[in-house]
Amino acid sequence: MKKLLFILTISLFLPSLLFAQINPEGVKTFAKSYDYVNDFEKILTSAQLKNLNDFLKAGETKTKSKILIIITPSIAPYTDLTDYSSDLDKYLVSQLKIDTSILIILSKQLRQIQVQGVDKLRFKMSDQQMKDIVSSYMLPELKKGDYYKALEVGTNELVKKLE
Repeated sequence: MKKLLFILTISLFLPSLLFAQINPEGVKTFAKSYDYVNDFEKILTSAQLKNLNDFLKAGETKTKSKILIIITPSIAPYTDLTDYSSDLDKYLVSQLKIDTSILIILSKQLRQIQVQGVDKLRFKMSDQQMKDIVSSYMLPELKKGDYYKALEVGTNELVKKLE
């Protein structure tokens, strides 16, 4: 009877142990590659993605500053968007060798936006000016539910400020 109970217990727990996903040393995982616009939440059309990508690529040529947009449904395992964007920026630089000047993280599902600039932009644009662009140009469009327009108008103002 004890052998039967032991075999039954092992057969119940063994499959879950074999298929468990382990994240070694608490490493946070991000996507393996990024473009100018990364819509993981699938809220933009393919034409909108192309327009934003083309605009940001042209803007990088003019300003020598790379703007990267990440649209994500979740920031798990993070609980704070600031921590998520900071770690993502470090990951982009260290692992993917992508040196962004401005990182825009947007989540429709979480109803949050984070715009983060690097220190080398401080002589062109202050943190307060970045916040003003978000609150004056992006938030009104986000409240209307027009995510593309918010990103288009916001990035346009950021590029103007960086020129």
